[in-house]
Amino acid sequence: MSDKLGTPGLPLKVAIVGSGPSGFYAAEALLKSGLAVEISMLERLPVPFGLVRSGVAPDHARLKQVIEVYTRIAEMPGYSYQGNVRVGEDITVEELCQGYHAVLLACGAEADKSLGIEGEGLPGSYTATEFVGWYNGHPDYRAHEFDLSHERAVIIGQGNVAADVARILAKTPAELSHTDIAEHALEALRASRIKEIFVVGRRGPAQAKFTSKELKEFGELEHCDPAIDPAELSLNPASAAEIADPGNAGARKVVEIFSGFSTRAQRAVPRRVVFTFLKSPARITGNGRVEKIVLERNALSGPAMNQSARGTGQFIDLEAGLLFRSIGYRGVPMPGLPFDQRSGTIPNRDGRVLANDRELPQIYVAGWIKRGPTGIIGTNRADSVATVASLVADLPKLSAAGRKSGFASIQDQLQRRNTRPVSFADWKSIDAAEIARGAKSGKPREKFTDVREMLALLA
Repeated sequence: MSDKLGTPGLPLKVAIVGSGPSGFYAAEALLKSGLAVEISMLERLPVPFGLVRSGVAPDHARLKQVIEVYTRIAEMPGYSYQGNVRVGEDITVEELCQGYHAVLLACGAEADKSLGIEGEGLPGSYTATEFVGWYNGHPDYRAHEFDLSHERAVIIGQGNVAADVARILAKTPAELSHTDIAEHALEALRASRIKEIFVVGRRGPAQAKFTSKELKEFGELEHCDPAIDPAELSLNPASAAEIADPGNAGARKVVEIFSGFSTRAQRAVPRRVVFTFLKSPARITGNGRVEKIVLERNALSGPAMNQSARGTGQFIDLEAGLLFRSIGYRGVPMPGLPFDQRSGTIPNRDGRVLANDRELPQIYVAGWIKRGPTGIIGTNRADSVATVASLVADLPKLSAAGRKSGFASIQDQLQRRNTRPVSFADWKSIDAAEIARGAKSGKPREKFTDVREMLALLA
């Protein structure tokens, strides 16, 4: 009698692509499924943890404590980490399907949505992703430069990423010097001449997407005050109904904080963050670089909880030398797989990848590449668990492939392509070296920002 898939005699072999929260929560769900599983987690960088490492702001160290959970998952029997492996370049999804029973893509949403307006590509106009990656020491953004010599910066968007960008620009080097911010970013921020940071939302204060905890921090900065024109806090009836809804306590708290900002006495401090609402960028102008953002005033229409912002045809000019676009993320296509350009996700049904509404065997998705960039870190747990439930339900179909070799099946291809996989033990060596580097300057770590440096350390 042949072994059943998921038993010790025939372990279920799964390749998980991506080592962020959704990847680790999928691994945890598989490892706790009661099945015999062997997981290879493939990550294009040598270092794991995705946006927890490179997206969480350096002054929010507590949010990074979830890395301890992921480390415990990585130490469970049946798990192996294979960093420095680029799926789609070093190895294809098709080759992974040949070596594994299932391939689960948890590669997130790496690109930014664009404004689609004139002047968006001018020097001085950046995406939030570039700036966040730069100050967090992500190798993709190490070589970027940001001209901080201007007195006014504008951030388009009112979510937590926009708040992070504004806060990092607003804080003093002393406030950041004992975080894990990249040293090259700290040096540039020391020379910053920014005095005023405008945070622009296309809808009203009741629809801002900050969490109250993030927003409250702007009232606690050492040398920067928050500011709001009280007139901008006047709510239309639908917005008033929104914050009165018992299920919308978060929005109500945000509006209360805004109200407090609008009435507080301004201190004699060198910087201020100005929150402004019901405005959308119409165009960006300047002589060879960003000099002015033309904003169109908006009006809200529609029922409570479903209001949209529409332009009024009234425009205002906001002079600035620096612009950050923080209007959301989108996934990027994976070679050989379907992709929905509109949503920036891989089409799927319950985590099963679809091509022309037909399920592709063996291939699954979890996290932002599955549902779009919504929720917080913990949101990914339920999402990944749901995808793993679909995968486990498909065991009878997956078992038809019989035995699979797992990572052994792609080792030769990687070697022929001069790819050096990085193990979790290797990561711990990098981790220890980063912590030692940071200790010299009183920081929790100083990240390596070049893949070659990481690999040289291991060599």
